[in-house]
Amino acid sequence: MTTPPFPENLEQPAYPQDLEQPGLVRTGRSTFVRPIRPEDADRLVAFVGGLSRATLAYRSLGPVIRARDDVIRRGAYVDYLNELALVALAGDEIAGLVRYVRDTEDPDHAEVTFTIRDDDQSEGFGRLLLEHIAAAARARGIRVLKADVLADNTRMISVFLGSGYRVESGPPGQIVHFDIAVDPQAQAVARAERREHTAVRRSLRPLLEPRSVAVIGANRRPLTIGHELVANLLRGGFRGSVFPVNPRAEQVAGARAYPSVRELPEPPDLALIAVRAEAVPEVVRECAAAGVKAVVVVSTGFGETGAAGRTTELELSRFARASGMRLVGPNCMGVVNTTPAARLAATFSPALPTPGRVAMSSQSGPLGLAVLDLARRLRLGFSGFVSVGHAVDVSTNDLLQWWEEDPETSVILLHVETFGNPRRFARIARRVAPRKPIIAVHPGHAGHAQTTGQVDSGVRGGPDRRGNPAGHADPSGPSDSAVSSLFAQSGVIRTRSLQELFDAALLLAHQPPPPGNRVAVITNAGGPAALTVGACAASGLSVPPLGERTREKLRAALGPGAEAANPADLTPMATAAHYRQALDAVLADDGIDAAIVLFMPPLADKPDEVAAAILDAAEAAPAKPVVASFLGGAGVADLLHRGELVVPTYAFPESAAASLGHAAAYQAWRSTPAGVVPDLPGVDTDRARSLLAGCAPGPVSPRLAAELLDSYGIAVRDTGPGSGSGSLPSSGLGSGPGSGLDAFLSVGADPVFGPVVAFGLTGDYADLMADVAHRVTPLSDRDAREMVRSLRAAPLLDGRVGGPGVDLAALEETVLRISAMVEDLPEIEAMELRPIRLLPPGDGVAVTRATIRLADETRKGGLS
Repeated sequence: MTTPPFPENLEQPAYPQDLEQPGLVRTGRSTFVRPIRPEDADRLVAFVGGLSRATLAYRSLGPVIRARDDVIRRGAYVDYLNELALVALAGDEIAGLVRYVRDTEDPDHAEVTFTIRDDDQSEGFGRLLLEHIAAAARARGIRVLKADVLADNTRMISVFLGSGYRVESGPPGQIVHFDIAVDPQAQAVARAERREHTAVRRSLRPLLEPRSVAVIGANRRPLTIGHELVANLLRGGFRGSVFPVNPRAEQVAGARAYPSVRELPEPPDLALIAVRAEAVPEVVRECAAAGVKAVVVVSTGFGETGAAGRTTELELSRFARASGMRLVGPNCMGVVNTTPAARLAATFSPALPTPGRVAMSSQSGPLGLAVLDLARRLRLGFSGFVSVGHAVDVSTNDLLQWWEEDPETSVILLHVETFGNPRRFARIARRVAPRKPIIAVHPGHAGHAQTTGQVDSGVRGGPDRRGNPAGHADPSGPSDSAVSSLFAQSGVIRTRSLQELFDAALLLAHQPPPPGNRVAVITNAGGPAALTVGACAASGLSVPPLGERTREKLRAALGPGAEAANPADLTPMATAAHYRQALDAVLADDGIDAAIVLFMPPLADKPDEVAAAILDAAEAAPAKPVVASFLGGAGVADLLHRGELVVPTYAFPESAAASLGHAAAYQAWRSTPAGVVPDLPGVDTDRARSLLAGCAPGPVSPRLAAELLDSYGIAVRDTGPGSGSGSLPSSGLGSGPGSGLDAFLSVGADPVFGPVVAFGLTGDYADLMADVAHRVTPLSDRDAREMVRSLRAAPLLDGRVGGPGVDLAALEETVLRISAMVEDLPEIEAMELRPIRLLPPGDGVAVTRATIRLADETRKGGLS
């Protein structure tokens, strides 16, 4: 391994040999701790490249995107005084890294960060490195190490709290700030500073954790919306004040009523509005004048009635924001927060959820009613439920950020048609999903706008929602594969029905995601087992042969004549003891990641005994999920609950397999190293912005399109008048082998995902085979690589079929440049490069025509 030169702007410092020390971690494993050196640059790149998304999320406290290699390499160069990094080595590899950077304004304080390799996170490297960095910091005049840690990063928090140093921490929140006094004799008290909550979280607190609630439009008559809002607040155990507002009533649901918001004894944090649509604007103005901080407009009669209603609700949103209020709705069913800090049932739903670990945002009010009723029947507990209605202000993006920080929420469910600001959704989801599963129901057709539209009336835009080029639009909606790939890139589990949504939620709320996709099936009936094997295959799971040791255990438990296979058929004579022995055996098998238990209750046995055996086995193997299907059993869901331990049970085995498939795919995404969003050479953003200054919405000229692309290092060949308005004469290309392939790249504004890049080969590949890849911006290098290679026609590109292939590196770089351009210039609503001539390796790509359309400012995404 060669040692790279030390950066020219830094003087090579003296290496502190005294900091090299052997060490033992908690498990007794030995390691070697030493300062980082310039020759560790390659090791550092390999170390960071192997970190999972989950680890990067905890480390970065933000978007899960790995830094560029050159930035990572820079981390190997420190001055050993104001910046120091220590590595713990496992063999020749870095197992853990700790780094401090001295505070220039407070030199006796330093910011410290820890990163431990995924496979070594339970061995005690963090505590060992803290001891070493604390001693080195003391010797260099540093008295306090400062650290910010995500609240659910329990391993790192326990390292600090159990370190023996004097530690002060900020109040609980998404991010906990620690001050660690590394000098035991220090007289100064380490001060704890908490990172300020985001503006979104501050603004949502009066909505989701109010101290008082007014119900405007409260009604004395039971079973009316205005009455049930008050009754549910009281029945739900809300600890604050409830103020019914009705000028003609003295009491509503037993609570004293008031004639107007102005006459309330105190300004309420939250107001629920259930009056006629035409009265809502005046009520909202009264709320603002009274100092209300958030309003929920339950009333209907706005955007769903036409353009005038839409205008009214947008004016409501603007007024509320200008008055310092947040607004939910209109046309919604309210807000529920079951956490101990709130106990808020601000809804008219007759079914209130039980407390649990699942939060949900629903855009449909009637659907929300059905959801809460179904959740109670499934015994699926909720931490929060918000019906956002038309979402003119508070959106699912806002709620994602609230639940991201909520310690009572571990799974997030979404039912939405659009987001307040689709550009933000993928970013927020990619930050949240590595720590908390996000499950969305999206059928993929009705109501979903075209991925890219026509750039102008005479030019085809990118592929439509089913992968067909614009101009061949299919009105039935986007292809399932395109929608699924966009959700998957963001780490969101996509389901196609509410039942599938809840099936997946049941598993992820109560069981860990499986470490892999290998499933064991335990059954007492052969027919359902065969169906389960097929369902597993359809869900991306495998049912592999069991290990020899596992088969021996099964034969010992079931008798020498038993068929010790996978599926393991215990026969109808199986007892609860047989189920326990079989489950213990397969869950101990290193080649098995999860188990599906099928039980067809025979007359001679009791389902409760089998359920108890399943719970015992699941409790003994907590790292591997267990799900069940008791065919024909009644009340089985109740049997498979024991305190906090729940084994999800499904009416049919196909649902069990589908839920496990979703969980396994999520875990695979979560464990995959993230890519890099690179800084590309030759990008002149200032020039591009100056070119767009003063441009009107709509299509831009071919020459301006070429200049904009040139600002991002993409050349459009020959844009003169004789070239066909920006197209390249075909005589200049196509002379070499592998140069006969043309492709397109397009970008369009999707209402759910924001800017979406589409790539495919022109002609029959896209028109007939719908062979088009889609990704959400910003694209990482990994996204671009996977996108280009995901086409069914990829063998033509990489040379496996039909010649030497094309210049894949140049193609991927072009994809990344388009992504950067769209991210930097939100004015671009749609863009297409067509055709792109794909040249042999080393020759690059040739863009022959480019079209760009600018968005109308009034049609851009909202604030949320």
